[in-house]
Formats: sequence, structure tokens, C-alpha cells
Amino acid sequence: QVQLVESGGGLVQAGGSLRLSCVASGLPFSLYTMGWFRQAPGKEREFVAAFSWSGGSTYYADSVKGRFTISRDNAKNTVYLQMNSLKPEDTAVYYCAADRYGLGSVRNNEYDHWGQGTQVTVSS
Repeated sequence: QVQLVESGGGLVQAGGSLRLSCVASGLPFSLYTMGWFRQAPGKEREFVAAFSWSGGSTYYADSVKGRFTISRDNAKNTVYLQMNSLKPEDTAVYYCAADRYGLGSVRNNEYDHWGQGTQVTVSS
């Protein structure tokens, strides 16, 4: 049974930082491109970042480039999202997702497995 479990969300002031973690189990982690998505109230789920399964390529949404950093530790089956210089518009539920042999797609339906999400709230 595949499980993706996010943690690290919370309430932070604008300009602050948070680090999200996602621990995966039940799948060959090193064969999966790992992504982060987010969904704000009343909005569609959107791509944030991805880390490819091969070659170490990373991908970012324009809205987070230069502020967020995605990383992974295959030995720990964990992917991270370091979020700096947070803005109120970053407020959302953040989801971890896994795409076997993925190419860093920004499309939700390319990802095979999803976590339950963790809330990030940025106050102004």
C-alpha cells in the first residue's frame, strides 16, 4: 500500500520560512519523480515544484522560483520543500505527489499517488 505523508505546515508571517517534508512508503521511491502541488480555497490545484527520478532535474512554477527549493533524500524516501520569503498568496494546502518515471509534469493527472496535504497559512 502506497502512502505519502506530508508534514511541516503551519502558520507563518509574511517573509518567513517553512520546510515541508513528505515521507513515502510502499513504492520504489528512487523510480518516482516527486512533486509538490498546492490548492488555495476556491482555486484549482496547481503545480509548485518537482524533482525528477533520474538526473537530478528540478522544476518550479514561476510564482515560486527563487523562493522555494525542492530536494529529496532517496535513502530516507523523503522529499522536501524549503519555502522562503513566504507571501500571503502562498497560503494553501500543499500536497506531495509521486509519478513513476515522471518527467516533471505540471499536470495533476500525470501523478500516480498523492498525500493527504498539509496546510500552510501565511499572514500579512
